[in-house]
Amino acid sequence: QVQLAESGGGSVQAGGSLRLSCKARGARANRNCMGWFRQAPGKEREGVAFLFTPDGGTRYAESVKGRFTISQDTAKEVLFLEMKLLEPEDTAVYYCAADFRAGVYFVSSCPASDYGYWGQGTQVTVSS
Repeated sequence: QVQLAESGGGSVQAGGSLRLSCKARGARANRNCMGWFRQAPGKEREGVAFLFTPDGGTRYAESVKGRFTISQDTAKEVLFLEMKLLEPEDTAVYYCAADFRAGVYFVSSCPASDYGYWGQGTQVTVSS
């Protein structure tokens, strides 16, 4: 079992920055793929950044590439999402997710959806 708790959301103006954190509790063996997802009102949930915990490999959606950075503090079991140059289109509830996928050795093989463990979400609002 894995419990995830996000923090760090808030309201910023366009061009600003925020850092989201996701504290993980539970068996490390249950989470080799982790990701940040977001869901805006009236839109489907989308994955924006993924990380393969054994080697820290990362992958990003095109919409956030170059602006968002996903990272982990392995010792503290915290996943981060550093967001810069925020745009109003980034406004959404952001969720941390984790799963274990057998046979995955690179972040490119981490799934883009169907994660087994989810946090409660944190709101990010970007005003123009």
